[in-house]
Amino acid sequence: MTARPRVSDDQRRARLARRHLLSPGHRAASVEDVADALVGLHATDAATVYLSACARLAEPSHTEVERALYEDVTLVKLLSMRRTIFAVSSGLAPYVSSSTAHAIAVRERAQFVRFLQQGTEGGWDERRLARTEREVLDALAARGEATTAELAKDVPALRETIAVSVGKPYESRQSVGSRLLRLLASDGHVRRGRPRGSWTSSLYPWAPAPRIPEIDVREAKAELAGRWLGSFGPATEADLKWWTGWTLGDTRRALADAGAVEVELAGGATGHALPDDLDDVPPAGPWAALLPGLDPTPMGWRGRDWYLSPDLVPALFDRAGNVGPTVWWDGRVVGGWAQRANGRIVWRPLADVGREAASAIAAEAARLAEWVGDVRVTPRFRTPLERELVR
Repeated sequence: MTARPRVSDDQRRARLARRHLLSPGHRAASVEDVADALVGLHATDAATVYLSACARLAEPSHTEVERALYEDVTLVKLLSMRRTIFAVSSGLAPYVSSSTAHAIAVRERAQFVRFLQQGTEGGWDERRLARTEREVLDALAARGEATTAELAKDVPALRETIAVSVGKPYESRQSVGSRLLRLLASDGHVRRGRPRGSWTSSLYPWAPAPRIPEIDVREAKAELAGRWLGSFGPATEADLKWWTGWTLGDTRRALADAGAVEVELAGGATGHALPDDLDDVPPAGPWAALLPGLDPTPMGWRGRDWYLSPDLVPALFDRAGNVGPTVWWDGRVVGGWAQRANGRIVWRPLADVGREAASAIAAEAARLAEWVGDVRVTPRFRTPLERELVR
């Protein structure tokens, strides 16, 4: 029996530096290149797409991200992996949609129908929902783009409310409009337009979305698994299952269809890699990075010990498992950062980093502050260290 190729943690970090565009010599020229390098950019928090992209752009600029999102529409936001919103390139969007987003949209619709039937008093059923959706799309086509509140002027049904968490201490009511527009977005009918306000704003209008071609589900999953291995591999079966939210059976089938081969990771764990990714890659040289909360790099694997000491997790993650802003040095997380009310970028090491690292990290903090300018960024999910740093 031929021994499995061995891939050390140092080799995994060398790949990360190059493929995640974090070493200064490997930064990208366009935000589309960044999105493809990472398979997708987390977009649950409006600011994350900008901060993640600009950390990896040779010339960081929020206008470059806005061009791709709202002018050229070469970045598409999809409710997809792990029921999280990702911004993916238009070329990858059909594979993400068919492999992951479509199934989530089906579940979202079924859940929404139950909410409407149980939580409203307006006699909602699937026929009324379909009629209201057509009215919304017609109104949006006439307006070009509009917020949910603006559309509610044309479609009064959007103003009705739904009872949520009935009988619980946190029972509340949500508007039909907010849920229905999100449903239309998950179905691929509408997209988020340019925010009303700065690039950190979550107040955005809706606009008609370009049609995303459908692809055979198995083919799409194989393609997505291969893309992920090319960016995040070698990695474990559990890593891919966690990142996608697929079942174990779907994960194993996608790895086999992608042609993945087994490798041995540090500690004897079984990993998977693309067959042309077994040779060592040269180190990228020491590098520093300040990555935002929910950045796709720290959120890319379930097993993180090779780049993140377990001792640092309580300070850098919230209770739901969302990562906050992180400081990196040469392939490892070494601390966290935040922006104070006066605009100053501050960071704190959680490990001994040395003089060279401190100087490089300070330079990255200055680079971040320069392009962020007067904008203030507060992560959607606050973590213990980030809260401490802004005091």
